[in-house]
Amino acid sequence: MKFSLVTVTFNSGRTLRDTIQSVLIQTYPAIEYIIVDGLSKDNTIDVIKEYEPLFDGRMKWISEKDKGLYDAMNKGIRMATGDIVGIINSDDFYHRRDTISRIAEAFRNKEIQAIYGDVRFVNPGNLDKTVRYYSSANFSPGRFRYGFMPAHPTFFTYRKYFEEFGYYKTDYHIAADYELLIRFLYTHQLKTEYLPLDFMKMRTGGTSTASIKSNILLNKEIVRACSENEIWTCMPLLFLKYFIKVFELFLTKE
Repeated sequence: MKFSLVTVTFNSGRTLRDTIQSVLIQTYPAIEYIIVDGLSKDNTIDVIKEYEPLFDGRMKWISEKDKGLYDAMNKGIRMATGDIVGIINSDDFYHRRDTISRIAEAFRNKEIQAIYGDVRFVNPGNLDKTVRYYSSANFSPGRFRYGFMPAHPTFFTYRKYFEEFGYYKTDYHIAADYELLIRFLYTHQLKTEYLPLDFMKMRTGGTSTASIKSNILLNKEIVRACSENEIWTCMPLLFLKYFIKVFELFLTKE
């Protein structure tokens, strides 16, 4: 069983080494690593070239103009040749050497069509400091209407399902990952397994949590994603999730 891991970059030189190194040290042998760069102006390409020889031919990368994050993700998935596809962002990293091995073990159950788990949000200035623990344990497809989804960077599924059900919709600004998960897990009802494992560490400060304005846009796109997949929701219902997030700040699991 071969895995294709996709990283999208744009001026990511400051954090990319951690991401690449975390893929490189995985104990699972059959990993193809794909980097899709959007014509970075910093040292991103230098970092990629520095690590490329260490992958012994298992790394593929391109650097070209794209139409945004989700377009770049789609490019990476289309470049993939693995059975299973996963996304790892350029400021995230696997803090366990056996993360992919444990995911592969779960996929040995042929009935399982997708896997997801937990993530740790960490302080960019202190990567050992957990700011928030995002648990996907209580997720069910019915919770999409309330603004909840499994942690997207922990979502792994067979590449064939992207070909069958479609890729990320590039006319979304923030929530194309939310829409894709609804489409795969709710509309097409993939059989999933939750792994009680923190797959990776994520630096705080992502686009969807950057400002009140971006949060409003995020929720508007969630309403749209639900509507397109025949799930009823509304903005007031989505705001309930912020009360849950307050409690998550205490679930750091140091």
